[in-house]
Amino acid sequence: MSMNMNNIRIFMMVAEKLNITEASKALFISQPAVSKAVKNLETSLNIKLFIRDKHNGLTLTDAGKEILVLARQMKVIENKMHQIASQESKLLRGKVKVGAFPAASTNLLPGTIAAFRSKYPLVKIELMEGTLNQIKEWVGDRTVDLGIVASPFDAYQYEILAHDYMVAIIPENHPLKQTEIINFGEHQNEFIFCKGGHETAISSTLEEHHFILQENLTVQTADTLIHMVEQGLGIGIISNFTLSSVSHHLIVKDLIPRVTREVGVIAHSFEEVTPATKEFIQAMLELYKNKTTTL
Repeated sequence: MSMNMNNIRIFMMVAEKLNITEASKALFISQPAVSKAVKNLETSLNIKLFIRDKHNGLTLTDAGKEILVLARQMKVIENKMHQIASQESKLLRGKVKVGAFPAASTNLLPGTIAAFRSKYPLVKIELMEGTLNQIKEWVGDRTVDLGIVASPFDAYQYEILAHDYMVAIIPENHPLKQTEIINFGEHQNEFIFCKGGHETAISSTLEEHHFILQENLTVQTADTLIHMVEQGLGIGIISNFTLSSVSHHLIVKDLIPRVTREVGVIAHSFEEVTPATKEFIQAMLELYKNKTTTL
């Protein structure tokens, strides 16, 4: 059984778009050519990769989902082969696909990209932003080459880039303005939480101190949390790392018990990533690993 790599690349784009028209536009080829490539791949594998429905469009079959993961692995290997060849000629090329949550994109990536591009200007960088769980899934199915997430890091290989902790934020006119530290146990009913992957760290810490986490109001973004707090709707709970990536004029207070977590870079294996990805990770570690200051 022989497979055409071009058909595999077209299949990957169709699987991403789940639309023949959109895939053809992205690939700059005709719709019939896209359909033919997918059909040829299905024939060579003797399976159905997509379920075609007039109302719901295209969806991947279970086999199609598994083939997509393998196709991405093949793409990584192909990319790695080209990069090794380029590296031998001292002109590293290719692409590095990075998954990061917004605060990491703001705090960690600008410096990393600048340092990396100064050495490897021919390497393209593609950034995908998402939630911590999304990024772990992207690393898992090899949608991205590396991810920047907060602990826990699950089963992935990781390097810690920054130490983070939770803080409270209040407006200038809040009754606790003169209070040095805000106690979790004393103000449970006033807290506003921001979804940011810190839930596990907070729950674990509070359980150790026999507190029960009560989520009275939960929002999705740091900007929304800040607006809620500015309107006097409660005490905002947010990670210091995330807070440092957004503009605000609120008062920041420490919390007890202290809730900590780490921000790190993850991959299946740092030894198995492409040469360009390995260099990108190295640039990041040189800038941030073992720094004593917390972002």
